[in-house]
Formats: sequence, C-alpha cells, structure tokens
Amino acid sequence: MAESFQQGGIRGFLHRPDSGSFETSVVLAHGAGSNANAPILIRACEALSAAGFACLRIDLPFRQARPSGPPHPSFAAKDQAGIAEATLAMRQLGASRVVAGGHSYGGRQASMLVAAQPEAADLLLLFSYPLHPPDKPEALRVSHFVTIRVPAVFVHGTKDPFGTIWEMEAALKGLPVSPKLLEMPGCGHDLRRVDWPRVVETITFSENS
Repeated sequence: MAESFQQGGIRGFLHRPDSGSFETSVVLAHGAGSNANAPILIRACEALSAAGFACLRIDLPFRQARPSGPPHPSFAAKDQAGIAEATLAMRQLGASRVVAGGHSYGGRQASMLVAAQPEAADLLLLFSYPLHPPDKPEALRVSHFVTIRVPAVFVHGTKDPFGTIWEMEAALKGLPVSPKLLEMPGCGHDLRRVDWPRVVETITFSENS
C-alpha cells in the first residue's frame, strides 16, 4: 500500500517494503504530461517495493505549480532540485543507497541532476528516456551523458517514437559507466507491458555490483 508523503517541497506517495527497510530506496518522477499517479510509476513502485525496495513517487515542482499541461523549460532546475530533495529525504530515512529516475521527462531531469551532482544518487533507473522529440532524431538530448558517473538502467520500448533501440544503443556509448538497456518488445513510450522481474533483477545486480 502507498501512503501520502509530504515533507518540505516534496509531495508524493511512499511505498514501504514488507521488511520496512529503507536501506535501498527509489525515487521516481513522472513525465511531462503526467503526475505521481502515472500508471508506469505505480507499477514500478509496486514491483520494486515487493522486491524489498522503499519507493517514493513524486510530483515534480512544475506539476505542483500547475495541475495540468507540460513544464516550461524554465522549471528544469527546480524539477531537478525537487528530485534532489526527495533523494536526500530517503537518505535521512535510512537509505544507504538511492536509486533516482522516472519516466520520460522525469527520468531525463533525474539524469541531468546526477550528471551535475553525482552524490544525489547511486544508480539511475530511466523509463522511456526521451532521446529526441518524435520525428526529430537530430535533436538529441544527450549532452550531459558524458558526465554521468553512476550506473544507469534504461528501460525502453521497441516502438518508442522518442528513440529507437538502435538510436539508444548508439547514444548510450557516450556514458562513462557502461549502462544497461532493457528492451521491452512491442512497447511504446507509455511502457504498458514491462518485464518487471527482469527490471528488478537488473537493478538488484547493478546496485550490488
């Protein structure tokens, strides 16, 4: 069961594992058109908490300021700060390792945060990373990849218009630490059919390596 979580500028829902341990905690942020109740975030937190991870899905600052619509580019720094505040809150609750990430825009902001502040998280978990806008493959969003120095797991659908699997493989070569790319056959950007046991296994291996 998820419980409402509010602390400082953080607003979201906390999924406690049966063990009650916060040793490894996960913070996930939503996409540009969604909020903390995004189905992909709920499914991710349910699967990860069942595997023993404490999980917090949050409303990014732009969503707290505006109940609908996409974020303005000027909110990017605030959204990254919101993720940083949430990862710090998990450490204050007892986490020795924190996984940060999210879906699409939320995952991108988490990756930009960790590129600038590697102490913010020990691992990235990125669902449907928006490699480029649909039909604009030249507009890549990867300039910060070269400064990401923590392990990263990318979960990506084979029918995602924001980046093909081939494009993702090419882009991920720019990360200093070898990332994991988990292909989800037949899935689009919303990732409706995720192999959660595979995600959990990869996260567990990555966080113990």
